[in-house]
Amino acid sequence: MPHTAAIFGPAALEVTAWERGFFREADPLGFIVFARNIDAPDQLRRLTAGLRDTVGRNAPILIDQEGGRVQRMWAPHWREYLPALDQMDRASDPMRAQWIRNRLIAAELYDVGIDANCAPLADIAEDSTHPFLQNRLYGRDVETVTKAARICADAHLAGGVLPVLKHIPGHGRAAIDSHLRLPQVDQTRGELEAHDFAPFKALNDLPMGMSAHIVFSDIDPDGPATTSPKMIDLIRKDIGFDGLLMTDDLSMEALSGSVAERSTASIAAGCDIILHCNGEPSEMEAVAKAAGPMTQTAMTRANRALAQRKTPDDIDIPLLEAEFETLLS
Repeated sequence: MPHTAAIFGPAALEVTAWERGFFREADPLGFIVFARNIDAPDQLRRLTAGLRDTVGRNAPILIDQEGGRVQRMWAPHWREYLPALDQMDRASDPMRAQWIRNRLIAAELYDVGIDANCAPLADIAEDSTHPFLQNRLYGRDVETVTKAARICADAHLAGGVLPVLKHIPGHGRAAIDSHLRLPQVDQTRGELEAHDFAPFKALNDLPMGMSAHIVFSDIDPDGPATTSPKMIDLIRKDIGFDGLLMTDDLSMEALSGSVAERSTASIAAGCDIILHCNGEPSEMEAVAKAAGPMTQTAMTRANRALAQRKTPDDIDIPLLEAEFETLLS
């Protein structure tokens, strides 16, 4: 039977009794964890094992562990990093530092049972990019961003962790925080294809991706990419991304309507999976019902992505840490 077309975030440090029953019945494709779910390595290993136990399989477990301002696992148990753009500006060899950073992140994730990370970001940093995003990005031009995003993805795959490319087809021009309001980008389609969309086209072979809650007014002025059939068609055909496409978090205020209405619109537009993160039981029930079972095409994409999970390549962590410190000194 196909899984429910959703990825859910649990509410707490352990799987609750309600969640055990709901996840068993709903059988979502996977799960995502946040800071509210994380205390220490052993606790996190129990949580990831417990989540998989609810569905009786090796379900993917995601996290947003970019390093810098967006990371859910913190010291003293895990490493902390500069924001990505600050690291790119500071490192003596930015691309080597980018690889080491993300290979070390992947090692920490794999150790606690997390096998997908919401990275790389292929958005291009602009002077107008909202501060919620700007210094999380890797560069200010297509070539730098494409190269750094590819390195990030390769480092994760080498570490046994699936990369999730975001925010397709490009969030860099958004001057508004999409957690709070809906951004609109007014550049022409030609300008967007030459600049914003270009890194995503170059990375269209990655296994998983996440949509952007942004209106591109020259292409579809009536709705954000996540719920726009025109934009999803562009992502699939023009950008050429045929990986598993999940929405950005449906709890974000950029989207209008109830979570059920948002879910229905996203699936109808062509997204494969609904990402719902806040752990609210009534909302998860509504999302599961509205999202429905994964389509056969979505299942094929999911299976193709999950087949890329592997045992990590061996690395000398202390040696990489020392090299990383040298690159940033």
